[in-house]
Amino acid sequence: MSLKVFLQVVEIQTKLASLFPFAIGVLFSLAYFQQFQLGYTLLFFIGMITFDMATTAINNYMDFKKAKSDVYKYEENIIGSSGVAPKLVRNMIFAMIIFAAVIGIFLTVKTGWLFLVMGGVCCFIGIFYTFGPIPLSRMPLGEVFSGFTMGLGIFVMTIYLNVLEDRPFYLMLDFDKGSFALTGNLWTVLAIIWASLPMVFTIANIMLANNLRDLDTDIENHRYTLVYYIGRKQGVVLFQLLMLACYAIVLIGLPFGVYRWPILLVFLSFPVVWKNLQLFKTESPHPKSFGYSIKNLIAFNGSYFLGLLVTIIFE
Repeated sequence: MSLKVFLQVVEIQTKLASLFPFAIGVLFSLAYFQQFQLGYTLLFFIGMITFDMATTAINNYMDFKKAKSDVYKYEENIIGSSGVAPKLVRNMIFAMIIFAAVIGIFLTVKTGWLFLVMGGVCCFIGIFYTFGPIPLSRMPLGEVFSGFTMGLGIFVMTIYLNVLEDRPFYLMLDFDKGSFALTGNLWTVLAIIWASLPMVFTIANIMLANNLRDLDTDIENHRYTLVYYIGRKQGVVLFQLLMLACYAIVLIGLPFGVYRWPILLVFLSFPVVWKNLQLFKTESPHPKSFGYSIKNLIAFNGSYFLGLLVTIIFE
């Protein structure tokens, strides 16, 4: 397998969806908690990207195996069109999952059992998103699972690894006594969840835009996503509402102390996002329309990143 084919199988261009929750999680740890752990952060980044590539490869592998259309299987799917052996892709997936698991176990030993629980849940969803008899991606909950697994899961785990003093949440396990205790600060946890919502929504919108574009192909291949049930028109409305809700999240979070005033720099992205929303509405379901979900994710989360960075510099 050539490097070019490998990068296409893992769809390296889509990794922005996991990079932003990670990067913003690091900045939020600094802005809100004033804490940062370089070593754990780098290790987690390597493991996270590796597992993300594995789940994307699983997606392409299972789409190839389950495809009902020969045109899709051998002309559109990268595994069929490139002629790479499916067995090689499968072995590559196993290797990446094992590598990511080793990093996860090491970080669990160093930081506590809760990391294993959070990572395990995210990995379970990531693997069974497209694997198994009833993949999550073929259900009307794909947007929910992808948005919360990446937008919330990666964000929370990044904060957990960086905030080691006065932790917002921690799981104590005593195997000798058979006891456990989950402790934390309710308001801090709510602040973290609130701060993750813009990433949850922008990532969910990528899946929603993908399903709006591929509705006809999905039906042909027996994939009944959310758009199948609500229709394209309502899907476009939902796409717009989720994107606009990101700005409402910032405005509401500001007086409650989730953010400081520099976060208002996020509104620098609003003209670009608004233009993309109008173009998306006009051009959907043309294949070009999917690109607007990526552009919105970059525009909003890039300005979100900037707002937190300026917060750290000035305050």
